[in-house]
Amino acid sequence: MSWLFGWRKGSGTPPAGEEHPGAAADEGSGGAPGGQGDKKPGDKWSNFDPTGLERAARAARELDKSRHAKEALDLARMQEQTVQLEHQSKVKEYEAALEQLKGEQIQLQGEERRKTLAEETKQNQARAQYQDKLARQRYDDQLRQQQFLNEENLRKQEESVLKQEAMRKATIEHEMDLRHKNDLLRVEAEAKARAQVERENADLIREQIRLKAAEHRQTVLESIKTAGAVFGEGFKAFVSDWDKLTATVTPSKRVRSRPQDALEGVVLSAALEERVRDIAIATRNTRQNRGLYRNILMYGPPGTGKTLFAKKLALHSGMDYAIMTGGDVAPMGRDGVTAMHKVFDWANTSRRGLLLFVDEADAFLRKRATEKISEDLRATLNAFLYRTGEQSNKFMLVLASNQPEQFDWAINDRIDEIVNFALPGLEERERLVRLYFDKFVLGPATAGRQRLKLAQFDYGLKCSDIAKRADGMSGREISKLGVAWQAAAYSSEDGVLTEAMIDSRVDDAVKQHAQKMDWLLVDTDMGVASKAAEEVNTDI
Repeated sequence: MSWLFGWRKGSGTPPAGEEHPGAAADEGSGGAPGGQGDKKPGDKWSNFDPTGLERAARAARELDKSRHAKEALDLARMQEQTVQLEHQSKVKEYEAALEQLKGEQIQLQGEERRKTLAEETKQNQARAQYQDKLARQRYDDQLRQQQFLNEENLRKQEESVLKQEAMRKATIEHEMDLRHKNDLLRVEAEAKARAQVERENADLIREQIRLKAAEHRQTVLESIKTAGAVFGEGFKAFVSDWDKLTATVTPSKRVRSRPQDALEGVVLSAALEERVRDIAIATRNTRQNRGLYRNILMYGPPGTGKTLFAKKLALHSGMDYAIMTGGDVAPMGRDGVTAMHKVFDWANTSRRGLLLFVDEADAFLRKRATEKISEDLRATLNAFLYRTGEQSNKFMLVLASNQPEQFDWAINDRIDEIVNFALPGLEERERLVRLYFDKFVLGPATAGRQRLKLAQFDYGLKCSDIAKRADGMSGREISKLGVAWQAAAYSSEDGVLTEAMIDSRVDDAVKQHAQKMDWLLVDTDMGVASKAAEEVNTDI
C-alpha cells in the first residue's frame, strides 16, 4: 500500500506497471509536439502525470474517512512486521546454513587432517620397517661375519691343538724312552747295590732271622705251657658254670664282628675319643637293631675334626649320608622347601638309613624371632623343623657349628647330645705333627717316587718342638704345615728338606695364626658393640 502515500516520499518514480496512461500514449505516439526523437534524454519528469497523485490523495482521504482505516493500518503494519520476521528468519536460516557449512568445512578439514596423519603414519611405519629391515640385514651380516671369524679361529685353534698334541706325543714318547732307559739303569744299579748289601750283610741277616725264630719258638712254648696249665686247672669249673660260658661266648662273637675303628685317622683328646667312639658304636648298633637315632650337635673352633668325624661316623655305621652346608640353603630361595622335603623323602625310602650332616649349620638354622632372615629361608627352616619334629629310625641329624648360640630354640630342642670339639692340647698336637710329618714328608721321601729328600736331624725331637710352638693351632692348621713342608722341598733346587726350612714354615704359620686371632678379636669386639647399639636402639 505504499503507493497510496506517493511511493517512497521524496521519490518521484512511480511503481512499475502503474505509469499514467497518457504518458504511455505519448510515448507510443512519439511524445512531445516536437516530433519523434526530439525528447531530451535528461528530462525524466517530462512525462509525469499528476493525476495519480490526485487519485492517491483521494484514496487516502477516503481511507482516512473509512471506519476500517485503523484496522487497515494495523494490518499493513502487521504485514510489514511479518515480512521483516520472514526476512529475519531467512537471515537466521542463512546464518545457520553458513554455520553448517563452516561445521562441514571443519569436518572436512579434520577428515583431511586425519587422512594426512594416517598417510604420514603409514609412511613412518614403512620407513621404520625399512630401517628395521636394514638393521636386521646389518645384524645378519655381522653375525655371518662373526661366525666366519669364529670358524676361522676354531680352525686355527684346532690346527694349533693338533700341533701341540703331536708335539706332546713326541715329547711323551721321548720321555718314555728316557724313563725306560733310566728305569733300566736304576733297576740294574739297585740290583747291584742290593746284591752287594746282601753279600755284605748276609751274616747279619742270618743272625737276625735265627734270633727271631728262637724268640718266636720260646714265646710259643711259654704260651702252650700257660694255656695248658690254665686249661687243665679251670676247665671243669669253667664248663660247669653256664653263666661264665655264656659271658665268654658272647664277647668272642662281638670281637669277631668288631667293625673298623670310627676314629681311624682322627686325633682327639682321650676323653673326647672315648665319647665319640661310644657314639659311633651306638649308632651302628641302632641301625642294625632298627632303633631310634639320636641327633648330635658338634661345636667348637674351625679345623678341630668335626666334619672328618661326621664322615667317619657315616662310614662306620654303614648308613647313607648326605652332606650340606648352611650357606647352600639361602641361595635356593623358593626351591629350598622342595629340596628339604626331597632329602627327607629320600631318608624315608633308604634301607640303610640316612645320616644328614649339616656343616656350618648356624648359617641356616638361625633364630627366627630375632635374626633378620628372608621369607624363603624362614619357610625352608619351618619345613626342616616340621620333618625333624620327632626322633626317627630312618635318619639321624649331625649338626656342626662354630657359633651354636645362634641356633633357633626349636633346633636346640631337637638335639639329643652335644659334643665339644676343643682345640688340641700339647699331646694331641704332637700326635698330629707326627701324623702329618709322616704323611707329607717321611712317606714321600722313603718311597723314592717323588722329588723329595730329607736331611739328617732328630725327627722326633723336632716334632715335639713344633708341637710346643703350635700352641692354639687347630688340626687343620697343623695339616697345612705338613703341606707347606712338602712344598718347601719341591721349591728347593735339590729337593732336600732341611731343618731350617721346616722352622721357617713353622714361624710363618705361627705369625699367621696370631694375625687371625687378632682379626677374630676385632670382629668379636665389633659384634659386641653392634649388639649393644641394637639393644640401646631397642630401649629407645
